[in-house]
Amino acid sequence: MAEQKNPNLDSVTTINPDGSHYKLHPANVSGKFTRARRIIGFVLIIVYAALPWIPINGNPAVFLDTASRQFHLFGISLDVQDLWVLFFFISGLGFILFFITSLLGRIWCGWTCPYTVFLDHVYRAIERFVEGDAPARKKLDNAPLTAEKLFKRTVKHGLFILCSTLIAHIFISYFVSLKGLYGFIQEGPGEHNISFGAIAFLTAVLYFCFAWFREQFCVVMCPYGRIQSALSDDNTMVIGYDSRRGEPRGKADDPNSGDCIDCRRCVNVCPTGIDIRDGLQLECIGCAACIDACDEIMVKLDRPKGLVRYSSHNALNGIKAKIIRPRFFAYLTLMLLGTTALAVTMYQKARPFNAQVNKMKGSPYQKDDTGVRNIYQIHLSNKRNAATTFDISLADAPAWISTSGTTEGIILQAKEKKTYNLVVIAPAEKYDGTFKFQIVVKSRKDNTTVDNKVSFLGPSPKRYRKKIIQAEEEAKQKAETEAEPSNKP
Repeated sequence: MAEQKNPNLDSVTTINPDGSHYKLHPANVSGKFTRARRIIGFVLIIVYAALPWIPINGNPAVFLDTASRQFHLFGISLDVQDLWVLFFFISGLGFILFFITSLLGRIWCGWTCPYTVFLDHVYRAIERFVEGDAPARKKLDNAPLTAEKLFKRTVKHGLFILCSTLIAHIFISYFVSLKGLYGFIQEGPGEHNISFGAIAFLTAVLYFCFAWFREQFCVVMCPYGRIQSALSDDNTMVIGYDSRRGEPRGKADDPNSGDCIDCRRCVNVCPTGIDIRDGLQLECIGCAACIDACDEIMVKLDRPKGLVRYSSHNALNGIKAKIIRPRFFAYLTLMLLGTTALAVTMYQKARPFNAQVNKMKGSPYQKDDTGVRNIYQIHLSNKRNAATTFDISLADAPAWISTSGTTEGIILQAKEKKTYNLVVIAPAEKYDGTFKFQIVVKSRKDNTTVDNKVSFLGPSPKRYRKKIIQAEEEAKQKAETEAEPSNKP
């Protein structure tokens, strides 16, 4: 079967006019950017695989323990009620990405996006190893089904499935831990249908995307390629072709032609099949493969490198590029706000225990002739992997305040949660209205404290004392009335 061609140059490069997939075979390329991307990609893969193995404060570096509803991120443990922190985490990362995109374009897509990292540095590497370079792969596609072709395709797709399975297992280990995953494997799929179902589904999705869908995910499904066009401008650094130097295209020995000899090497190495000489396009992921490919040709022709290079649209057209511009300050401000809020929030959540104070449901206070009472519920959560003793005390409260309930020597086992009731009492003769104070929970292990500012609520002091005086007078009169008959002769 002849290789499919994509004659419609105005359409998406990986989609044929009839909507079918135009299969690409990017050629091999080497150069400083390719080597740098490969190093960064391998580092990111190692980090992804290693995080579940690295213990911090007794838990994996990243452990989203959905079963216990606790989430451990680099030594910081969060409970379900702390998930609002994700707002600052996502917004902080989003604003950082906005800022970087306004300066460097789609460098995230080509260098650090997990999809690109696995596709380029794992799956395409396997394909090159098994089937050969781009011409060999094209030849194999067009060849009839032989034993050699069947063997190579079986080996390739077998390795694809193996890699997809490994990636899926590592991903699930972020939620059940490696120890838990190993236990699941020993007990068998029948005992853990949900976990193994998730692994099977994720494996199938990864295999489909990396073996078949490939670059179409970036072009068709990923929204970032469309968002980045709104985040960048003519001063944003992108990969571009210097048409002033390269045009008109011609043969290397033609003195009237520019530096571009129309070898199409930049097109052959592009993972999305675009021609960078046509300008920045939606499909470009900023991987710099075309830069390395063009530089190779320029070196062979003894011409300066950089015909295709990282630059801005303005710089390529001879206009001075501006780094400092309004969108720079806008995205920088948003980035600083988001990251500062995230840093402050995570610092507060980095404590080894949580202590949240709420008023008891129902009446905001209780009163009688002896005084006014407020009842507080203290929700204690020990994040440590060892038993810890806690003490509860009051701060900034009037000296005549008293408490009732367990306040000293509270022992919580590792990862244990408990709720305690604390009754705060204001005696009738001292009560003079509502006031604020702090309930302080202190860990004896390292003297870490958590302060909760609360309000003591009660009735109007004048009315309360008036009712007490009336009650006292009525009680006195009643006592005198009951005592009168016994005094008569």
